[in-house]
Amino acid sequence: MASNQSPSTQTNSDEIDLGQLFKLIRRGFNAIFRWILRVFLYLKKNLLLLIGLVVVGLAIGYGLNQIISKKYKTEVIVKPQIESKNYLYDVINEIQSNIKSKDTLFFNSIGINNIDFSGLNIEINRVAEVGNSESDIQYLELLQSFENTDAIADIVRAELENKSSFNHRITFYYKNVEFGKEFSVKILTYINTNKYFNTLLQVYRGNAKGRIVEDEKLLKQVDEIITNYTSGLANEVNNIISERIVLDNQEQVNIADIFQYKTGLIKDIEIKKLELQERLVPVIIINMGQPQVEQKSFFGKSIVLIPIIFVCVFFILSAIVYLNKKSKSLI
Repeated sequence: MASNQSPSTQTNSDEIDLGQLFKLIRRGFNAIFRWILRVFLYLKKNLLLLIGLVVVGLAIGYGLNQIISKKYKTEVIVKPQIESKNYLYDVINEIQSNIKSKDTLFFNSIGINNIDFSGLNIEINRVAEVGNSESDIQYLELLQSFENTDAIADIVRAELENKSSFNHRITFYYKNVEFGKEFSVKILTYINTNKYFNTLLQVYRGNAKGRIVEDEKLLKQVDEIITNYTSGLANEVNNIISERIVLDNQEQVNIADIFQYKTGLIKDIEIKKLELQERLVPVIIINMGQPQVEQKSFFGKSIVLIPIIFVCVFFILSAIVYLNKKSKSLI
């Protein structure tokens, strides 16, 4: 008898458990619906008050935007030369420190008089560069053609310096446009007055000029060798000559090596001319931006921020009042 009743008892128990589960789920949905309904009724009850707070906040924010003077900025993209990257950051920190301490003597010494420190600030950060993997591969393939030439060392050194010396953005903040322009120019001039780096650049430029002169002499000699070789090929007697040139009292030289050597000389001259063009000052200016109004983030604008603050304060006070009532009912 007991064994025959146990399955039905177990089935009834499972049905009861499922029924209780569905009741709990229904109660949960009902609780959520009641909570949403209470929120809706609360917002409906205080709708006019919330609209009033938003309108007052917008009015106050608009008024503050009209009263507070605009802040401008100038962004300058620069590129440090040789080993002047650390110097650039140090001198910017020095200038920023003098701004905070309002050191008029320092700014007078670099030609900035009647300085207005209100809203004045200077920042620096590295400009992230987007690389192109395909162009990098092509560049590496091109470098292989110079691996047995004297120019490869200079090319690799220049490339390493280029990769380790990123472009940097110096941002000047100010309130007066005319003063901001003058301030930016004179600060950049002051940065490039470092005697050590200017002396070092003179040595670099002298070496580059000397290297160009020597390369041009060698290039002229190579051109003469190639000219003589091509003239010899024009003669029927020299038609049986192989692709090698026999220099006086020296071993034969492959004509392909000569053309490769000439290409390396031309490339080296181009690199040195580029160095002469770039290495004029310790920090070269790539782009000097024009004054522009500093754009604040959406939540940083007072016309939006103040209404949000008013509404948040209202909800916080309402929550405090509600909790206070609940606490009194428990006592």
